[in-house]
Amino acid sequence: MLPSERELMQRYDVSRVTVRRAVERLSQEGRIYRVQGSGTFVADRDTISKSLRLTSFSEDIRARRMTPAGRMILMERVPADVVNARDLFVEPGAPLVHLERLRTADGEPMCLENVWLPESLVPGLLDHGEPTSLYHWLERAGAAPESAEQTVRATVVDAAQAALLKVPPQFPALHVERVTRDARGRAVERAVSLYRADRYDFRFTITRERHT
Repeated sequence: MLPSERELMQRYDVSRVTVRRAVERLSQEGRIYRVQGSGTFVADRDTISKSLRLTSFSEDIRARRMTPAGRMILMERVPADVVNARDLFVEPGAPLVHLERLRTADGEPMCLENVWLPESLVPGLLDHGEPTSLYHWLERAGAAPESAEQTVRATVVDAAQAALLKVPPQFPALHVERVTRDARGRAVERAVSLYRADRYDFRFTITRERHT
């Protein structure tokens, strides 16, 4: 826990405005966080902060100078169900590539990831074996990810998910659903990921529109 504003002012012989600006900057950088009614605390240096930039899991982890890796749990061809057909703009029953992976950082489980891709965009992926980068495959197909619509909600893990993530059952998690599009606006990927809430957060800047 950080000292109070008054303590910081006295310790460093600075004004209240200076303290508040410094604290606000540290908060924006993700180095500290506030808990209403409790105080301000130093953030876990191992927490992975996800910004509004469209980045892959591996890019997020490398940005923290950690080593990304993962384990393939499932790799299969499936017919598009109603949800995937709607989000990927394909006919129900169209062939999709479905991957389920456990993603890690420095060997520690971070998230469970399920991804669906139109097989027409990644022909041969299933025959190639475990891919090192799905985005690389999409780029080769001329469908490089450009933007995404994403929904984040709070949840808890069940017993099977807890065993993979090495946390207790009912542990807090972030359920993230994403539909990714290329430069032409085509839906090229649907992903549903489950992140450990103690190791991952999402940070973004919001502004208030001024009304005249």
